[in-house]
Amino acid sequence: MAPMAAADSDSSPYRVQVLDRALAALDILDKHSSECSLVELCAALKLHKSTVHRLMMVLEQHRLVDKNPETGKYRLGLKLFELGSKAIASLDVRELAGPYLLRLQRETQETVNLAVLDQGDVLYVAKIESHRTLRMVAHIGHRYPAYCTALGKAMLAGLSDAEVDAIVSQSGMKAKTPTTLTTREALKADLDLVRKRGYAIDDGENEQGARCVGAAVRDYMGQPRAAISVSAPAVRMDEEKVRAAARAVIRAAADLSRDLGYRRSEQDSAVVAARKT
Repeated sequence: MAPMAAADSDSSPYRVQVLDRALAALDILDKHSSECSLVELCAALKLHKSTVHRLMMVLEQHRLVDKNPETGKYRLGLKLFELGSKAIASLDVRELAGPYLLRLQRETQETVNLAVLDQGDVLYVAKIESHRTLRMVAHIGHRYPAYCTALGKAMLAGLSDAEVDAIVSQSGMKAKTPTTLTTREALKADLDLVRKRGYAIDDGENEQGARCVGAAVRDYMGQPRAAISVSAPAVRMDEEKVRAAARAVIRAAADLSRDLGYRRSEQDSAVVAARKT
């Protein structure tokens, strides 16, 4: 038995080297704007053609890469999409959001919330309350209409007009306060503004005397998975503090989105724009 153990031990560095090369090849294909030829892979990996060819054959067998039969060039395989989708699906947005919510609360000193969109409502799934005596309080598991909350409007802005219309048709647009948006035209105009600046504002639309700023959290497909907000009494959140809260909320939402696999520049551009305001 001893000689067999020794053989396994001797071969393990080679196995690790092969795995390292395979991952390097996948990384090259990921960074390549289109399909990649064997010659290009050899140059990038600094390996002999026969070595890279064997490596790509194994990756192709496991569907980690696909070979174009017409060009002979390689691209990432659908197996990676399957594995990535399962990995993303297993992520718990509440658990991932924890550090960002804590940072946001420390930065703003106000109540911060995490919510998801569920059947046209905003469903609160996490919160950290302000330590101030006068503060906004939300309860985990509580629901509010999406059309009149910063959390909801931030997520609605990431949907198509048809999806928003379907939600509004189901829930209606009942006035909760004198400033609640009650027409689709008014909501559409507000959502256009949310898309442009990267954050939503609830200026007493759900509850008089409250002001909230929210930004959407996107998943790897770019869809709104959740939203993060800062809420405070309106008397304490003036225009300057709204802008400061917006910068912090956008940054938190962008960081959490990246953890969920989001790789588009739109939200990052919103961060840059918000920092300049």
